[in-house]
Parts: sequence; C-alpha cells; structure tokens
Amino acid sequence: MFISPAFAQGAPAAGGGTDMLIQLAPFVLIFVVMYFLILRPQQKKAKAHQEMVNGVRRGDVIVTNGGLVGKVVKVIDDAELEMQIADNVKVRQLRSQIAIVRTKGEPAKDETAA
Repeated sequence: MFISPAFAQGAPAAGGGTDMLIQLAPFVLIFVVMYFLILRPQQKKAKAHQEMVNGVRRGDVIVTNGGLVGKVVKVIDDAELEMQIADNVKVRQLRSQIAIVRTKGEPAKDETAA
C-alpha cells in the first residue's frame, strides 16, 4: 500500500556481491577484536606458565593448584616431581598442577664437572 511493488522486489542480482561483504564486515571485525583482546593474551599467559613449570628445579618452593605449599626435593621426570610439604612428608606432584613458583632454589648441579 505504501511501497510500490517494483521497489519492494529488492536490488538487482549483479550488486549482491558487495552487499554480502558489507554484511560480513561486522563479524570479521568482532573476530579480530576478540583475537587481540582475548585469545592472544591467553596464549601468552599459557606459554609463560609452561616455561615456568618446565624451569622448576630442586629447592624451588612451589604452590600447587590445590593450595599445597612445598619444596621440590626431586624431579622425577618431565611430568612429575617430588615435593616436601612437612618434615618427613613427601608427595609426588604433577608438573601441570603447579600454580606458582615462589622462590628459586639452588642451581642444578653439573654432573659433567665431576
């Protein structure tokens, strides 16, 4: 009634390609903003945490995700270490469950200089 039938049929098919790009532009912009504000900092934090966990040595004081505070007594392998949480109380701990390395301990001993 207020709109003529010719106007209501829409744009011709030849101009549809640019309209599609204009419609997708906000989604692309949102993805780029989310990448730089959320994903990239999260990846950097995960990488820093992995480097911290890989650098744990004997004598370091660590805090686990469960809240235990202890001193690293022995590094068992790439996935586990042994920590002392009290006198004569030692537990095995997964490296992936380390939250914080509080203080650095003694440097690793060089076996080749014996």
